[in-house]
Amino acid sequence: MNKPIEVRNPRNGKYDYVILPPSPRLLSHQCQRARRAQTRWYHIGLEARIEALQTWKQAIVSVQEQLTQALVTDTGRLSTSILEINTFLDNIDRWCDLSPELLRDSAKNTAIPFIALEQTSVPYPLVGVISTWNLPLLLSTINTIPALIAGCAVIVKPSEISPRFVAPLITALKTVPDLRDVLSFVEGGGETGANLIDNVDLVCFSGSLTTGRKVAQAAAQRLIPAYLELGGKDPAIVLESANLELATRAILWGSVFNAGQSFVSIQRIYVAQSIFTQFYHQLIARAITLHLAHPHLDSGEIGPIITEKQAAIINHHLIDAIENGALIHCGGKVEQLGGGWWCRPTVITQVNHSMKLMTDPTFGPIMPVMPFTTLEEAVYLANDSIYGQSAAVFALSQEEALAVGRLDAGAISINDAALTAIVSEGEKNSFKLSGLGASPLGRGLIQRFLRKKAFLIKNNSSPDPWWFDHSWRDLH
Repeated sequence: MNKPIEVRNPRNGKYDYVILPPSPRLLSHQCQRARRAQTRWYHIGLEARIEALQTWKQAIVSVQEQLTQALVTDTGRLSTSILEINTFLDNIDRWCDLSPELLRDSAKNTAIPFIALEQTSVPYPLVGVISTWNLPLLLSTINTIPALIAGCAVIVKPSEISPRFVAPLITALKTVPDLRDVLSFVEGGGETGANLIDNVDLVCFSGSLTTGRKVAQAAAQRLIPAYLELGGKDPAIVLESANLELATRAILWGSVFNAGQSFVSIQRIYVAQSIFTQFYHQLIARAITLHLAHPHLDSGEIGPIITEKQAAIINHHLIDAIENGALIHCGGKVEQLGGGWWCRPTVITQVNHSMKLMTDPTFGPIMPVMPFTTLEEAVYLANDSIYGQSAAVFALSQEEALAVGRLDAGAISINDAALTAIVSEGEKNSFKLSGLGASPLGRGLIQRFLRKKAFLIKNNSSPDPWWFDHSWRDLH
């Protein structure tokens, strides 16, 4: 029997929730049930699957208040939780609308006159989704919805750090008979995630680089596909011609959204030397207007640091920077208030790439600002990272910004920041060690859950096998 896991409340530090991981045998049985149900789920057809997901959506709307409260307790913030729920509901509609076009079979002639090709796709029977804690609902469902639409069964293991949101989803799921047998949630830690990989046909993982490597190795042992969304250290480049009001406003939002706890948050800022002082002064002026959402949810815009481990990492990065000569202009420390860990928006200068906050994921509302003298230097600094999730470029004209196209990143926001977090369009791949596979936001995402099948059909005009009139000498 696996031991219960106590879950911490990020606002008050109390361990006020308990989850009980399933035994490996129980999880295996759950996966077997999902596999059996998947056959029917696939064969009821796309229209029926869309109808089931829309029914679930309406059931979720009926428990939306409970879902919001659960997410608030999981993460300690309100506005982002509401945005997360709305994005999740919009994703259901989006995939329901897109799927008839994306899942259409095709037929055509081949280069051989009497052979036709019919192309179809068959879903992987069982998909495992292992998600992380910073945006628990969104990251648990961003792959789940298109996989279900494609005809797969899905088992989701959310983070053991923020699992409370699952209960309202299950309540809604129980009202949808067609869906409840092919979608389930399993609670647990790393051991449960490892057991899940042993039982599925494809795995989608979001989380740290360290854990992602373990997931990739486990999937490789079983020769199953693994799609990984891992860490980032996203840069922003501000050229001399940039609108500073626009740049500082966008970079501030991109850095402190969800208290900086996002894979696509801006974590390092490179500014043209000629406007460097003016830029960081304006950034400080904006940063100090933001407040902590403490003691009440509506007391400010900046929520708590969700995990104690992350609070320690942020604090370590700040101490390392200060000891190596960095200058903090606002914020600058992790505070314990009411039992939770908090960090105010922090602007830092006199930084360089010997400091951990310029190279390692900080995952907090930290804005290190560094000057550059040439565009070549800016690109070099931005690319000087093992990560390549996304980036941002600010310039007076789109053409000037687009010319900075040598950045090692899958998505580049022009004259804005972290647009890939809110714009559900465009195909991208993570560069370097930020992940494997296409972006979970692109239209092509649904194809990862399908195996291509080709029917090569000989017509009746040639009664013999196609190779009959060819000698072995011709063939070889």
